[in-house]
Amino acid sequence: MINMRRRAAILLAAVLVTVGAWAMPASAAPGDPTAPPDEGSTNLTLGEKLEQANREWLDAQAILEASKKKQAELAEQMAAMQREMAPVQESVNVIAAASYRTGGIRIAAALITTDSPDQFMDRAVLVNTIARYNDRQIGRLKKLEADLAAAKQASDAEVAKQQAQTDIMGKKKKDAETALTKMGNGKADGYVNANSPLANPAPRNPDGSWPAEKCIIDDPTTKGCITPRMIHSVKEARNAGFTRYYSCFRPSGPYEHPKGRACDFAAQANGFGGVASGGDKTYGTNLAAFFVKNASALGVLYVIWFRQVWTPAAGWHAYSGGNGDPSSDHTNHVHLSVY
Repeated sequence: MINMRRRAAILLAAVLVTVGAWAMPASAAPGDPTAPPDEGSTNLTLGEKLEQANREWLDAQAILEASKKKQAELAEQMAAMQREMAPVQESVNVIAAASYRTGGIRIAAALITTDSPDQFMDRAVLVNTIARYNDRQIGRLKKLEADLAAAKQASDAEVAKQQAQTDIMGKKKKDAETALTKMGNGKADGYVNANSPLANPAPRNPDGSWPAEKCIIDDPTTKGCITPRMIHSVKEARNAGFTRYYSCFRPSGPYEHPKGRACDFAAQANGFGGVASGGDKTYGTNLAAFFVKNASALGVLYVIWFRQVWTPAAGWHAYSGGNGDPSSDHTNHVHLSVY
């Protein structure tokens, strides 16, 4: 009897466990690299605030550039309308002047003074043809005027949008500089190379904004993943001649490595060694300059190289996030993070 009760209790417990398991909400597997990151915390660290400021600066920049393009298209449309309107306006002016001088008396007289029904019909047809032509010209002018007014209104709206985005970019620049200052990162000269090659632009949305991307591309350097925009930047750098060792995805750690949006490019040919010098340092400097020059094309969020950090919102600043070793000081590799 006791054994039967014990068996029943065990069976009941098993059923409860099973039901409980069914009732548990589904969740992503631990460490799933494709799961979207939770970046909605209100208690942002300075580093997160810096990233947020630069992402929002890039968003505003994309809207601004798209608006400028739209305004340029509207300007071309208005110029074409004005060219089309000039002869129509001249024609309507002639019609108005003739109507003012005659008041329609000549037309009536021309019909009354006909010598035969056939002549009357011929003149009536001619008068009707002229009237229809005049109506078309006047209607065409009115439509062109309405279209031009609408285009002007749309252009004014784009100007207002550009001012709003410029204001946002100014605020985000200030936010980025504030975060950098609190991190002890003063302004720096940075690394620039006017001869850096141009990169092919990464795909954007039709409105010019950067599409949201997941970590779905196999990372060539690890068993992890990177985003399509990140692999595009890697390929563009390698096409430009920067073919030395690099590493991208890491399951944990700082920056965007766990999100598949960051790669480290070694200054030395075979990996991350000591502090770069000579040709190795030149290689790193040229690579950093390449990413900065093509920041808009590649969607660069920031670049770190040789104790300096570049962001689109604030430019070059000193980098104080290291611990005195080549890796954390970024003196043996260029770090690239993309949007």
